[in-house]
Amino acid sequence: MKAHGNVFKFGDNVDTDVIIPARYLNSSEPKELAMHCMEDIDKDFVHKVKKGDLIVANKNFGCGSSREHAPIAIKAAGVSCVIAETFARIFYRNAINIGLPIIECKEAAEAIEAGDEVEVDFDSGMIYDKTKGTSYQGQAFPEFMQKIIKAEGLVNYINQKN
Repeated sequence: MKAHGNVFKFGDNVDTDVIIPARYLNSSEPKELAMHCMEDIDKDFVHKVKKGDLIVANKNFGCGSSREHAPIAIKAAGVSCVIAETFARIFYRNAINIGLPIIECKEAAEAIEAGDEVEVDFDSGMIYDKTKGTSYQGQAFPEFMQKIIKAEGLVNYINQKN
């Protein structure tokens, strides 16, 4: 499995209230959440993001409340992968549970810039910055996590097994 697209870059401590503002939590509909994804940090994000694009951030991405709405909004907006130096623990778990690929890689998070064209190979964990001609070794996805992502989330994965 691979992700390929252009990068939207964010800094440290991007919390779930910025990813999907609390005023929109009355909906759990992915398309509705996607319409407001990142709007408090980048009001044009939802108008610029294209299917397959990636988010790259620094430390502690997804901190704050444990709402599952945040990774749902990101995935529904078309983002194919989030790369960060570190993720908040609950966000990490929620992202995998809903089938949003995320990779921790300090070097990639520091070097990749907004607008760069990036490809991620989930089997190897390799991150390729096509714009700069550089590559970074991120954490490869274990096979069971790839199966969850391929199934579009944990619930679908479990339902397929039965």
